[in-house]
Amino acid sequence: MRWVTAIGFGLFVLGCAATIQLSASIAEISRTLPATPDPATLAVSAEVTDRDGLLLRPFTTGDGRWRLPTSRDAVDPRFLDMLIAYEDRSFADHDGIAWSSMLRAATQFVSAGGRVVSGGSTLTMQVARLIEGEPTRNAWGKLRQMVHARQLEHDLNKDQILDLYLTLAPYGGNIEGIRAASLAYFGKEPSRLTTAQAALLVALPQSPEARRPDRNRDAARAGRDKVLDRLVALGALPAEEARAAKHEPVPDARREFPMLAAHLAQQAVSAQPDARTIALTVDKRLQDALERLAAARARLIDPNVSVAIIAADIESGEILASIGSAGLFDTLSDGYVDMTTAIRSPGSTLKPLIYGLAFELGLAHPQSLIEDRPTAFGGYVPVNFDGFNRGTVTIHDALTQSLNIPAVVVLDAVGPARLVSRLRRAYADPRLPSDTAPSLAVGLGGVGITLRDLVSVYAAIAHGGDAVALNDGITHPTAEGLSAPILDPVSAWYVADILADVPPPLNGSPGRIAYKTGTSYGYRDAWAIGFDGKTVIGVWAGRPDGAPVPGLSGITGAAPILFEAFDRLGSRRAPLPRAPQGAILASTTELPSPLQRFRHPDAGLVARDAAPEIAFPGDGITVDLRAGGDALDPLMVKVRNGVPPFTFFANGTPFGRPDFARQASWPPMAPAMSPCRWSMPRGAATASTSCSTEAAHRSITSARVRLRPINRRRNLIKLVTNLVHCWPKKSIN
Repeated sequence: MRWVTAIGFGLFVLGCAATIQLSASIAEISRTLPATPDPATLAVSAEVTDRDGLLLRPFTTGDGRWRLPTSRDAVDPRFLDMLIAYEDRSFADHDGIAWSSMLRAATQFVSAGGRVVSGGSTLTMQVARLIEGEPTRNAWGKLRQMVHARQLEHDLNKDQILDLYLTLAPYGGNIEGIRAASLAYFGKEPSRLTTAQAALLVALPQSPEARRPDRNRDAARAGRDKVLDRLVALGALPAEEARAAKHEPVPDARREFPMLAAHLAQQAVSAQPDARTIALTVDKRLQDALERLAAARARLIDPNVSVAIIAADIESGEILASIGSAGLFDTLSDGYVDMTTAIRSPGSTLKPLIYGLAFELGLAHPQSLIEDRPTAFGGYVPVNFDGFNRGTVTIHDALTQSLNIPAVVVLDAVGPARLVSRLRRAYADPRLPSDTAPSLAVGLGGVGITLRDLVSVYAAIAHGGDAVALNDGITHPTAEGLSAPILDPVSAWYVADILADVPPPLNGSPGRIAYKTGTSYGYRDAWAIGFDGKTVIGVWAGRPDGAPVPGLSGITGAAPILFEAFDRLGSRRAPLPRAPQGAILASTTELPSPLQRFRHPDAGLVARDAAPEIAFPGDGITVDLRAGGDALDPLMVKVRNGVPPFTFFANGTPFGRPDFARQASWPPMAPAMSPCRWSMPRGAATASTSCSTEAAHRSITSARVRLRPINRRRNLIKLVTNLVHCWPKKSIN
């Protein structure tokens, strides 16, 4: 009897010692546990979403992992039920440790000869392991996991613990969390999963590398089917549903994560580096549609061409879509460059604002007449895009046909400085050479501006002349100090009404939108900006490196994209507004007398019957007429004003009468000399040609030439020469 008492006492002592040791170990573990993470502040991938919270583009964490913020509310309830049934049926009741599961795991371990059959870990214990980032390799590790689980249960509620699991569970490679896994393997959010998809996502965290579908499809299928069989055995899933799920294919590759609005999303993350979620004003459906459109159209134009598009709401200024290039990773077209903010030449896209200023100042009406004829502004002589002149046209036709000369005439009247000032009122930032005042060249593209600037300008025109501050969700511009309108409502409507009559491209219908195209010098930029009653869209096409693209123009390159972009608006499409009160709807003859013809401060500049003038050679111009061999280069004589055809005379003999051209070539009859120059002294009425030769006894021919129109009515241009021969005493250089 005594030995039994001794044994019992010994066991008691050993038990007490073990308890003390265990308590000490638990205390030691508790002191070294990491801080309990807050699911709301857990380090996760930054995500950029659209206006409705839909994912546009996620970014990896600092250590390169895809770990998207996830909550149980955003996960299919079917998955949650399957996860808890398979991993931890008593999750709602235990305090971090399911002792029955631990006992079962220990029994299975012994009966299997030391082979682990089941771990007995609860979801809370798995979360503890994921937080520490270390696998459970021994009894000490399991004890630490149990202590940590009790701590988590003390600090967090069940929903928070489940959210941590959904965010941290490993799914192979650098994918963590069910949301990243669902996007990587199925290409969709986990809010709606099939039975087979849910079972696969339950199975993968048990052996994330061994069961990776993109590396071992058979192992992934076996793990999924094991989950399905277990759920059927537990009564958590009908057998018929499980059999059907087993026939669903397992993905064999990872999908790319969404990358919509890539440039704008990168700007958002750079502006708010600590934000977990950044919501833009972009509409995901429209953004996706326009990105596909830009890529497809760029391929049709040229592999080196990029396309940028901005769509914005006219009333609020919210940007609905922002496409910076035809493809972020397209190396041929420098897709990494965001062309929505690149400074480029606007071509003819500023003409609507020029005419709007003339309407506002009372200088013109859309039906006012203006002359489209060669006109010089000092040394600046603009020409039309096609090289032809139309004579007398209405302001309406001058804008719809995008004639350059009338636009510059009007800009000369309203003033380039006023144009630039109104651009700034519209939140645009026109770039001029440093220490340079605005010139007439601004009206035809001689200024730097961005696509975003132009969309802002056209949004203001569509908004009745009131400035519209574009907002993308990254920054929120204020209107302080910039509340003045860029045009009055009537003038803005006049402009919009004219732009609605611009002929559409081949894929468009007339009258649907008001729009304007533009082409910069050298075919470097093609523009098209337009609006309907609710939305303004701007399109740019060209090469980001500024190289010319022969044949690329606004009407052929950008306008078709613009009209297709409006086709993709869906329910947002709206008619153009009606005329505001005060608008004059009349023909030219019905207008008040002062408005029947455009009024310019310099009446001679816009005279209807201006006499023809010799445009070249001009005062102070020297033209080198050297030629190889025995002939001199012909002298090109150019004429402005008047109406062709013109008749050109030299020494009383006609030498040219082209049907429509404003130039003719006069071949001077003289021996070959070097160099030969045409010279017209400033202020002189005559011009001379002088030549020199190194030959000491070779004649020098000097031709005194006078160019003048001799008959205004018949458009006769007379060139009078007087040939003089002289003998130099020595060589002339």
